[in-house]
Amino acid sequence: MCSPLFPTTTTTTMEEREFLAISKLGFLSKLTFIVVIIIFNAIEQIEGSIHDYRNEKFIPQSNAFFFHGGSEGLYASMLSDHSSSSEKSSKGRSFIRFESITFTRTKESAEKQNEWQQYTSTVEAIIVEVKDRERIGGTYLKTDAICCNQTLANEGHCKIGEVIMQPNPEKPEWPKRIKIFFEGKNDKALMHLQSVDINSTGMYYLYFMYCDPTLKGTTINGRTLWKNPDGYLPGKMTPLMKFYGFMSLAYLLLGLGWLLRFVQFWKDIIQLHYHITAVIALGMLEMALWYFDYSNLNATGVRPMGVTMWAVTFTAVKKTLSRLLLLVVSMGYGVVKPTLGAISSKVMLFGAVYFLASEALELYEHLGNINDFIGKTKLVLVLPVVFMDTCFILWIFSSLSNTLEKLQIRRSMAKLDLYRKFTNALAIFVVLSIAWIGYELYFNATDPLGELWRFAWIIPAFWALLAYSLLVVICILWAPSHNPTRYAYLEESGDDLDEEGVSLTSSGVKVGADMGNMLERKERKVSSTTDHVFVGVREELEEDKRE
Repeated sequence: MCSPLFPTTTTTTMEEREFLAISKLGFLSKLTFIVVIIIFNAIEQIEGSIHDYRNEKFIPQSNAFFFHGGSEGLYASMLSDHSSSSEKSSKGRSFIRFESITFTRTKESAEKQNEWQQYTSTVEAIIVEVKDRERIGGTYLKTDAICCNQTLANEGHCKIGEVIMQPNPEKPEWPKRIKIFFEGKNDKALMHLQSVDINSTGMYYLYFMYCDPTLKGTTINGRTLWKNPDGYLPGKMTPLMKFYGFMSLAYLLLGLGWLLRFVQFWKDIIQLHYHITAVIALGMLEMALWYFDYSNLNATGVRPMGVTMWAVTFTAVKKTLSRLLLLVVSMGYGVVKPTLGAISSKVMLFGAVYFLASEALELYEHLGNINDFIGKTKLVLVLPVVFMDTCFILWIFSSLSNTLEKLQIRRSMAKLDLYRKFTNALAIFVVLSIAWIGYELYFNATDPLGELWRFAWIIPAFWALLAYSLLVVICILWAPSHNPTRYAYLEESGDDLDEEGVSLTSSGVKVGADMGNMLERKERKVSSTTDHVFVGVREELEEDKRE
C-alpha cells in the first residue's frame, strides 16, 4: 500500500480528468491559443534545478495539507578528503538547498493565536527517497492518516500535530524532517537558509506539510535549489548532455560526407538534394543547441531562455521538415513527377499545423521548472502530435504504393529498385517505432514514481538515433552521382504536368529527355539482347507519343 502522497496508476485526479476533457475538444481551433498561453507561461518559468514557489497553496490530503516542492533524481555526493573547504562547499557535492522560503498564513488564523506563546503553528519540510515512501504517513500502521492523531500518540507511534514518520533503520536521520514555526500572532514564518546533503543515489521527493487545520489557506513563497555532484542538471538529464554532444559530432560527419558528394557532382544536383541538405543542417544545429543548453543549465542551474527557445524551435522545424521530406519522396517528387501539383498546398498546410503542435509540446517539455517526475498534464499536447504522426505514416505508405505502381507501369527498373529499397527500410523503421512506443508506454506505466530515472534518458535518445539513421538511409539512396537518371525525373509530356501547381524544381537542374532516354536504354542493354532493346525503345517512343 503506497502513501496517499504518492501517485498511483489506479486513481484519477481532478487535474487528470480536466485534461482528458480538454483533449476531446477540437484540436485545430484551440491550438493557436494553447501555443500563446504556453509561451507566455514558459517565459516566466525558465529555471531548471531551481524550483520556484510563488504564492502556492497547500492541498488537503487525508488529515493533512501538503505542497509538492519538487522531485528529481540525485546522485550521491563525491567529496574528496584532499579538497579544500571552499571546494567542498560546491564541487562534488550533491544537495537540496532551501532559499528564502516563507510561509504566509491568513490574518484570521494569526489572530486566533496566543501572542504570548512562542510557537503557535508548525510547517514541516520533508525530504524522502522514493524507496522509503511508505515510511511517510500511517501506511506501516495500517491507517490512511498522514498526521498523528490522539490514538496513535497514546500508543507511542508519533507526536500530536506532526506528520507520521518511520525512520529508516539503516539511516536513522532519513526521511529528513525540517520544522518551521509560526511565532505568536505573526502571519509569516521564515525558513532559514540551509542545505541537506545527499549521500545516497536515488529519486528524492520534497513535500511541505502541516497538520494544523487553523493554517488552512497558508501559502508558500521562495525556492529550492537541487544540485548533483557534477552540476545542476537533473539526474535523468545528465546522460543526455553527453549524448547530444555525440549526436552533434555524428551530424557533422554526415554533413561533411554529404557536402563532398554535393560538390563532386554539383552539375547533377536536383532540387531534392537541397531539401536533404536543409534537414542535415537543421539536425546539426539542433543537437549543438541542445548540448549548449544542457551545459549552461548544468553550470548555472538556470536555462538560457534564448538558447532554449531556439533549440525548441529548431527541433520542431527539423521534425516537420523531416516528415515532409519523407512524404514528398514517397510521392515521387523529382522521380515520377517534377511537382506536387495541386496537392502541394495541402502538404504545406499539414506541415504548418504539425509544426505548431510540435512547437507547443516542445515548449511545454523544456521550458518551466524541471522535475524528473512528469505527470499526465501534457496529454492535451501529446495527442495531436501522435495523431498527426499517424496520419503522416498512412499518407507516406499510400503515396509509396502509388509511386511503385507508376514505376512498374513505366518499366523504370532502376527507379523501381531504388523505391523498393526505400520502402523496405521505411517499413523497418516504422516497426521499430511501434515497438519502442509500446516499450515507452510499458516503462511509464510500470514506473509512475520515476524510480528508473537513471534509464529514462534512453527513451528520447532512441528517437534521435532513429531519426538520424533514417536520414542516413535517405542520404545513401539519393546521394548525388554522375548518373542522376536513376532517381531524377525525365521530362515528359502527359497527365503529370496537367496537375502542376507550384513548381518545386528549378529549370537549371532538369535532365534532358534525350539524355535520360539514352541512359535508360543503356541500362536495359546490359541485361537483354539487341533485338529486345530495339523492341523496348520502340515501345517507349510510342508510349511517349501517347502521353
